[in-house]
Amino acid sequence: MKRRTFVSALALALPGAVALGTARSALALSPAPQDQDLLAFLDAAFDEAAALSPQSMTGLGLKTDYDRLDDYTDDAGQKRLALAERQLALMTSRFRPETLGPAARLSFTLFARQVQQQRESYRWRLHGYIASVNGSPAGSIPVFLINQHRVDSVEDARAYIARLKDVKRVMAEVCAGLKIRADAGIRAPAFTFAPVEADTRKVITGAPFPGKGECALWTDFRKKVGALNTTDVEQADLLLQGAAALTGPFREGYEQFLATQAEIAKGATTNNGAWALPDGGAYYANRLKVSTTTSLTADEVHQIGLDELARIQGEMRQIMAKVGFTGSLQAFFAELKTNPKFQYPNTPEGKAAYLKDATAFVDQAMKAGPSWFLRLPRAALEVRAVEAWREATAAIAFYNRPSPDGKRPGIYYVNLSDMTQVLKSQIEGISYHEGAPGHHFQIALAMETEGLPKFRKFGGYGAYSEGWGLYAERLGKEMGFYQDPYSDFGRLSTEAWRAVRLVTDTGLHAKKWTREQAIVFFRENTLLSERDIVKEVERYICNPGQATSYKIGELRIMALRSRAKATLGAKFDIRQFHDVILRDGALPLDVLEQQVEAWLQG
Repeated sequence: MKRRTFVSALALALPGAVALGTARSALALSPAPQDQDLLAFLDAAFDEAAALSPQSMTGLGLKTDYDRLDDYTDDAGQKRLALAERQLALMTSRFRPETLGPAARLSFTLFARQVQQQRESYRWRLHGYIASVNGSPAGSIPVFLINQHRVDSVEDARAYIARLKDVKRVMAEVCAGLKIRADAGIRAPAFTFAPVEADTRKVITGAPFPGKGECALWTDFRKKVGALNTTDVEQADLLLQGAAALTGPFREGYEQFLATQAEIAKGATTNNGAWALPDGGAYYANRLKVSTTTSLTADEVHQIGLDELARIQGEMRQIMAKVGFTGSLQAFFAELKTNPKFQYPNTPEGKAAYLKDATAFVDQAMKAGPSWFLRLPRAALEVRAVEAWREATAAIAFYNRPSPDGKRPGIYYVNLSDMTQVLKSQIEGISYHEGAPGHHFQIALAMETEGLPKFRKFGGYGAYSEGWGLYAERLGKEMGFYQDPYSDFGRLSTEAWRAVRLVTDTGLHAKKWTREQAIVFFRENTLLSERDIVKEVERYICNPGQATSYKIGELRIMALRSRAKATLGAKFDIRQFHDVILRDGALPLDVLEQQVEAWLQG
């Protein structure tokens, strides 16, 4: 998983009940003075927590501590937890939930639950892998500087240079963390080390480093400095300092990281799931609770996956009959994977065609949006290819949120490292998930919602966000899209992919499946290319539980929609339903259910 630049301490949840009080969202009501006081308190608490993270502040559009990167030590985690505990104590001493309006009461409860989850998850802080196929600081720091560090002045350019130098300190802290984990018996799986090394070396290859071409950070820095309204002499001096920072402390930090990784790799001889880690069973139970915001057990999640997979494959066979294919499901998978008409050329032109098609799918969803949603996000949305230097450890596709000031758009990234492994039939569904009406509608709208405290605008719950993304794929069918039956099959294939995730994630981490077992199960039951199958399985091994959030969240949203239609009958309005789902920002699934119930009773 990418390292979050927003304050992750304010983005966790536990299952449990919360009294909501009234059917209407209180965002539509005039807040009482105490409600306003709580909102001010929570926003101040968010700012205080964000102040511990220079990178979070940059992500929020602030230039405080603009010349520093985050603290990557274990002490930093202790400080975040201690601050959250102090804030919780202060909130509960100053405010009584029974005297608050419904929206304020919800914020009060969510904040308390999140601190509780932060407290419980702190026990497992060493179990997360710092460097894996899901990313590492060696990749996330360049992404951060390129995408988020704006250079509007000479002072900003100097802050960029200072951050390049600060990488040496960061990498020393990262290496210390790697060694602490190794001493505790926690090493990333053996398969992670080669791709992490490859991506790390790409960052320090090309001018001003040895090697062909130009490194991405140098290209970015030169472009930003070149756009400044300053003298040629000052620009030349900044470029000289930037090159010195890269080839000096920045490179030294990366070399230390590579050396530490090489040393730790000697003891990494297995590719086991969480069950093999110290107290692995309890750790995985915690990860399932956090990822699904439910109390579902691994066995229950596993069975849900099997049941959903059987249903979806039945619908797949109906489309196979429609297009006249008489072979087995696996034979149809092979046809879609190997027939050139279902692939893009493995060329720059093929990549450009993919990006053009993905943009067209997003654009048609945006155009149809007003018929299905009461609000559309104001933030722009762009489709981009993952940068070449981080393709080996980047996900298949993912979304980056826009900046609060609107200067950075929402970005739907797609990994186009090998176009022979990219399937045309799946691009439509993935575009609705990562772009519109998926993550962009949910995440950008939350950021733009007036009256939400910052921790709710910028926080999240995987089951809600990923559940909405998967729901958006299905919604595209109702919106009149997927006119090509092969694309509709692709939609079902991505839904089956999420059902398989429930089976493989629990298989790997609770049932002691091997990496190879999971790959075989994926190969037999999904349309994914061989590259993507391996990337997916390895991602799950490195991030226990996260992959279960998608299907669990989507199933809950669909169940709530069915309940709303049954209750309201002819009065059911899909736009109002979507507004109820989206208007309060990301929520734990039990709270989302209570919000829908309150709306139905209003």
